[in-house]
Amino acid sequence: MGKTPTITFRKMTADDAEQVAEIDFKSFSVPWKMTDYWRYAQEKNIEAVVGEIDKKIVAYAAAFVAFEESEVFKIAVEPEMRGLGIGTKIFAELIESVKKRGATKITLEVRPSNISAIKLYENFGLTSIGKRKNYYTNPTEDALIMWNTDLFGSL
Repeated sequence: MGKTPTITFRKMTADDAEQVAEIDFKSFSVPWKMTDYWRYAQEKNIEAVVGEIDKKIVAYAAAFVAFEESEVFKIAVEPEMRGLGIGTKIFAELIESVKKRGATKITLEVRPSNISAIKLYENFGLTSIGKRKNYYTNPTEDALIMWNTDLFGSL
């Protein structure tokens, strides 16, 4: 693993949609549309953060927040920037954002084949509690359902 570059974080804005969608396209077999990110950046129940190096977005993470629960729906790092600790930093930033909104729990789905992501989430106290059958497509794969039900006590 190389040295982690200096990264700054901020709330995602609608103006970030194009750069975030580019990372999404490179990262997922079924990417979202740019308009999805434009819309989510403006939603009041969404916490979305971006990480920048030299004013270029290199990572993003987003979660829906309702009362004490938050559900991560996207997290990605530019492929050429992976392995530098940026995923850990952007996930930590997202968790701090949802905690400020009152969330005490966080959940997400992840492909069982995505071992590096699973390890990342486990480092933040999430554990697998079950599966969603054939949740992912292209290729078809189940999803592990992961939870941390005590964000304040376990981090």
